[in-house]
Amino acid sequence: MLSDEARRQSEIARLGSDLRTAKIELLSAQCAADRLRLQYSVQDIISFGEPQVLKGAIASAAAVFRFFASLEDQMKQAEKQE
Repeated sequence: MLSDEARRQSEIARLGSDLRTAKIELLSAQCAADRLRLQYSVQDIISFGEPQVLKGAIASAAAVFRFFASLEDQMKQAEKQE
């Protein structure tokens, strides 16, 4: 059985790996958004895009933004305490 310290180290390593994976996936999403932005006008996206797809994409982007904004706030607070 793993000791608590060994388990914690394993969890920290997995967290680092998961963060690197998320970074790559977010970069991919950013590239997809840039492709849309460069190929189509906002008006065309609104006029011809499927409303449910747009709403889902907007909700996903907003959730990601809120999550990372909260992390950023926590990081700033931690930096002030150092």
